[in-house]
Amino acid sequence: MSVRFEEIDWRPTAMGDISLRRRRDPVSGDDVYEVKLGDEFLMSSLFTAGEIALTRLGLERLPDTELDVAVGGLGLGYTARAVLDDRRVRSLTVIEALGEVIDWHERGYVPLGAALSSDPRCRLVQGDFFAMAGDGSGLDPQEPDRRFHAILLDVDHSPRHVLHPSHAALYEPKGLRALARRLHPGGIFALWSNDPPDAEFNAVLAEVFTHTESHVVDFPNPLQGGTATNTVYVAG
Repeated sequence: MSVRFEEIDWRPTAMGDISLRRRRDPVSGDDVYEVKLGDEFLMSSLFTAGEIALTRLGLERLPDTELDVAVGGLGLGYTARAVLDDRRVRSLTVIEALGEVIDWHERGYVPLGAALSSDPRCRLVQGDFFAMAGDGSGLDPQEPDRRFHAILLDVDHSPRHVLHPSHAALYEPKGLRALARRLHPGGIFALWSNDPPDAEFNAVLAEVFTHTESHVVDFPNPLQGGTATNTVYVAG
């Protein structure tokens, strides 16, 4: 049995102090992994329905052919794992700003780390997704101007609540047009948000993409009781 609480790793980063913690859930007895940036909780292995739905909704409209997928944000790896579970996926490029998070996976500090790091289809890339999406180098440092069939983004809390001011430009028409150029014709951009559907952001998406949807994802919240929700935007 694991200890009741353990701080597995703590490191200072350019975005603030980041920590990886593990605690034992008193009800289920399961280990729960949590990531904090400063005093703010970024993610928990208790709540993965939104990340998995991001992948499902982002990939379900694509044809039954080999797919190349890019994911912005590694976190605990649940979005990436769901991508690799899709039999159509030929390659996955995960862009993560913090090398410390990639190191957690490569060292096996998080439950999905070993499987992601050892999958030959998966490459973990340290970089600023937001800068890479907008500049000439693109999302794959090894292949400038590479295009993908799907780009899935799970970094900020929402388009209105970003982790860093430099991220905000992506959610404007100019930023989304630059990102859309990283997609194959018919490709899909999907975005996770912790906020309810945002009509203004849907309108911005509609300026750039032909088809846009926002999906509310419901899941149980054992900490507060009842049901919590995330939003997944899908555009193509």
